[in-house]
Amino acid sequence: MSRLLSKYAKADRQGRTQSITPESAGWGYVGFEVYELEKGQHLELPASANEVCLVLVAGHASVTTPSACFENIGDRMSPFERKKPYAVYLTAGELIKVVANTALELAVCQAPGSGRLPTRLIAPNDIDAEQRGNGNNQRYVHNILPDYKEADSLLVVEVYTDEGCTSSYPSHKHDQDAAPSETYLEETYYHRLNPEQGFCMQRVYTDDRELDECMAVYNKDVVQVPKGYHPVATIAGYDSYYLNVMAGPTRKWLFTWEPDHDWINSDDYAKKHVNR
Repeated sequence: MSRLLSKYAKADRQGRTQSITPESAGWGYVGFEVYELEKGQHLELPASANEVCLVLVAGHASVTTPSACFENIGDRMSPFERKKPYAVYLTAGELIKVVANTALELAVCQAPGSGRLPTRLIAPNDIDAEQRGNGNNQRYVHNILPDYKEADSLLVVEVYTDEGCTSSYPSHKHDQDAAPSETYLEETYYHRLNPEQGFCMQRVYTDDRELDECMAVYNKDVVQVPKGYHPVATIAGYDSYYLNVMAGPTRKWLFTWEPDHDWINSDDYAKKHVNR
């Protein structure tokens, strides 16, 4: 099995099903966890030097810190309802308490923080949505914590891709600290499939093919992208959702297209595939 693939595991005593740390991933910035909590279950996350973005993938919860309290937030019981999520940005150095008001699927996104920004609610009305691509390269994006919204390190988005389509494509990379052309950003993909028994394919590869891995990714698995290109392809019959977390030394999403496939961004390609 690829070292880049973290398989879904049965919840531990805290409800945790995924745990990616900088140490386990062999990088310097992104931490990512998922918790599946039963109604009424409590979760306590200790204060740390990281800023945190909690994303309610599914379910309702109350979130409390020493500086803020957000009661009974959440508006979807499955990401495939395609409603915008509720999320909470939490400043570095705060103890975080979560109570599941329903069954809860909670993503905990972390990266180094300064503590300069206040804890805040990110409600659906705060989240921009956009469609990208054409034809069989269409996807729909919720920009939860994009680079034009305040944070120290974190970038967080969720992406919907219909069956038989590609996303994170044409292939692109962001593994060089070379602004303004490209920024170094580590990235995790938390995958959900509908129906749940499905799978999608994700490839992670570099120009020199020193890294070149293709993975069959099942529901609730995580793919880690330390460098290189990282396209996703769905399979007939199964729609895809994934939650992306990125972070690096420069909080800007600047990337480079793989030259061989950049032509798919052309107006000619778009005209041929519009409304397909």
